[in-house]
Amino acid sequence: MFDIATLTAIGAAFLLAGVIKGIIGFALPIVSVGLLTVLIGLPNAMALLLVPALAVNIWQGAVGGHLKTVTVRIWPYLTMATATVWLGALSLTRVELPLLSAFLGCVLMIYALSNMLGLRITITPAQDRWLGPLIGGINGLVTGMTGTSAVPGIIYLQAVGLERDALIQAMGILFTLSLVALALVLGGNGILTGELALLSVAACVPAFAGMILGRRIRKSLSESNFRRVFFIALLVLGAYIVTSSAPWSL
Repeated sequence: MFDIATLTAIGAAFLLAGVIKGIIGFALPIVSVGLLTVLIGLPNAMALLLVPALAVNIWQGAVGGHLKTVTVRIWPYLTMATATVWLGALSLTRVELPLLSAFLGCVLMIYALSNMLGLRITITPAQDRWLGPLIGGINGLVTGMTGTSAVPGIIYLQAVGLERDALIQAMGILFTLSLVALALVLGGNGILTGELALLSVAACVPAFAGMILGRRIRKSLSESNFRRVFFIALLVLGAYIVTSSAPWSL
């Protein structure tokens, strides 16, 4: 399906995404899908993302000792974030792909800017009764359309006041459920082919190699400085995807 040069670039994209994951502890899905969209298009990028991202996030969601606390606290949000993935994924066959790619670029830019600006909001338990399912529904739509659950997922999980370890585990649970739903939808629509599934499995090798390398780099690198450079780069990547995919560039 892909030539040697493209396969090499795909491996490099997962290696880089893994390095970033190893250094700052997150962002493998959003980095890999962003880079792969430039290389092979959004639907293929979403398909290749599935196995490496699932392998990482199943572990992150299962360990930490907060599974029951997290699920009881945010189950309405998680339910809607999972249930609406299929609705967002309908756009893959009904909306022009350049428009969806441009939307992904906007999501990357929003994610980068919100972190660069230190955006933090607070959601009270009373507000969460209606905001949780609403934001969860939006999150599922975005996941189905772009393959990433980071926006508004991480912003919401920070806003409800989960402590650090519970927050990390909650992200793992959200990403795992979202990716399982996405895999089912992509498979049902014929986007996740057998060849792409095998390639996604193979992508675990550079992704995990990058994570190991990233953890080693983290010991001798200022995480705050790296985060700054990373979010600037993510902002530039998002802007590039928008400008190269938007209707006026076609």
